[in-house]
Amino acid sequence: MTTATTTIQPTANRPATAAPTKFRKDRRINWWLTAVVAVFSLTILVPLYFTVVTALKTPAEAGSFSLPSSWQWGNFAAASAKVDYPRAALNSAIITVLAVSLTLVTNTFVAYAIARNMDKRFFRFLYYFFIAAMFVPFPVVMLPLAKQMGSWHLDNQAGLIVLYVILGLGTNLFIATGFIRSIPVSLEEAARIDGAGTWRIFWKIIFPLMGPINATIAIMTALWAWNDFLLPLIILTNQHDQTIPLAQYVFSSQFATNYPQAFASYLMAMAPVLVVYIFAQKWVVGGVMRGAVK
Repeated sequence: MTTATTTIQPTANRPATAAPTKFRKDRRINWWLTAVVAVFSLTILVPLYFTVVTALKTPAEAGSFSLPSSWQWGNFAAASAKVDYPRAALNSAIITVLAVSLTLVTNTFVAYAIARNMDKRFFRFLYYFFIAAMFVPFPVVMLPLAKQMGSWHLDNQAGLIVLYVILGLGTNLFIATGFIRSIPVSLEEAARIDGAGTWRIFWKIIFPLMGPINATIAIMTALWAWNDFLLPLIILTNQHDQTIPLAQYVFSSQFATNYPQAFASYLMAMAPVLVVYIFAQKWVVGGVMRGAVK
């Protein structure tokens, strides 16, 4: 009687020995990335902590990094009264809303016209001209721009809104053009067969498809218009038209600065933008990536 022998092949166990090494390698890379992110996070959290703590101190304690001995919540009321926060916030809101609305209407349509005519020399020139304008330092054109706007009697909120729309065209064009070119032209051809014109095609087909990009452009424009200090400083001549960043300049004087009230005012101005950005950050990052990659 013979007994059959079975030969066991050890090849099945070979892949199991390489997996732990690869897993440990990936895990080590993640720890390094976590450490880098933590260091960069401190560069944001530490100044934010200092801002919040200083806003709740007395002027005598403003220079220290420790917690206040007594919480001065009255700094917020005093700062609001000194800046005339309701009026300044209303001016900032009006300028921001109108700048965002006009930017979405004009910049996206310009991007659509250029994206669908990049094979023509004139539109290619316009595209690279607007992109090149992004790299011109603003101080170079600041004084001539202020003088020109004053001669046109646009040294007011209307002129400031127009400047936000025009000066943001390069960045918005760069973001939107790449996304529009990824939209199939067959959609527009089918609409033209049904009798739709260019204007109707843009508003009924292209503009709705640009939802993520439009959200990104709107958020970036809103953050810029709400936080900007330099443009309102050189354009606005009427004190009643001042935005929040410009009105906050009242805390700085030749001899002293009330840092607790100033920081309290900064927190009040930052709160609306921070809330909006927390809920809309995925649109900002996602839209920029889509526009750049596509």
